[in-house]
Amino acid sequence: MTGIRRVAVLGAGTMGGGIAQLAATKGFEVALQDVVPAGLERALSRIRENLEKGVAKGKISPDDPPRILERIRAIAEVEGAVAGADVVIEAIPEVLAEKRALFRRLGEIVAPEAILATNTSSLPVGEIASEARRPERALGLHFFNPPYAMPLVEIVRAGCTADATVERALAFVRDLGKEPIVVRDAPGFATSRLGLALGLEAMRLVEEGVASAEDVDRAMRLGYGHPMGPLELTDLVGLDVRLSIAEHLAATLGPRFEPPAILRRLVAEGKLGRKSGEGFYRHAK
Repeated sequence: MTGIRRVAVLGAGTMGGGIAQLAATKGFEVALQDVVPAGLERALSRIRENLEKGVAKGKISPDDPPRILERIRAIAEVEGAVAGADVVIEAIPEVLAEKRALFRRLGEIVAPEAILATNTSSLPVGEIASEARRPERALGLHFFNPPYAMPLVEIVRAGCTADATVERALAFVRDLGKEPIVVRDAPGFATSRLGLALGLEAMRLVEEGVASAEDVDRAMRLGYGHPMGPLELTDLVGLDVRLSIAEHLAATLGPRFEPPAILRRLVAEGKLGRKSGEGFYRHAK
């Protein structure tokens, strides 16, 4: 490995829990932090269920889940979670002010050599990293959902990020068994901008009555070889998350990313995708 042994993941939501599971599966000691105790309990329960499914599918040994879970410590306090961490990955909600405040706090308490990473999918990494005491050690590590299954990690280099930090992050991502790409800090980076452009156009097709959600997704799966259609993916990611990203990109890149009315309406109705039971599709809770 790269000298990295301990990973702290701040935020125990879907992404944070998935990143913690991935790191623990690959042999890292993981501290998973969340200010809400129930959130930590839910994350550990999801991880346990995911590992049980992995055993049932023959992807991991029946002996693996206890060992993996032993490597994950659930901690409520940020200070306790980051103590001794070689990499700190922030995975809190996509609110720029909250991420900047957390990085400001982390700059005071993490080890000087630790990598500070944000898992943001579209917010400006430079504005987040600049709050750290050592911004040259900060960058974006954009994992994809679910992190333990998806092969890509997008490394986002801010203007302040040092070459050595990027190289160390590349080695860490490869130790996680993932394939990294390095992109410059720009609105939407590479993946979010491309993925959202396709998703928004798919929504407009449904909104205009050109095709049903099912047929739009079927077209992209069968015609273009996508493993999942853009509206299926939107339900997985969360309509509220996609709306937030679209609003940010519309503000920074222009009207081509303006959210369609159908997206705003579904979010206003609480139809957020799989997590709420309904989005462009109905889902069993």
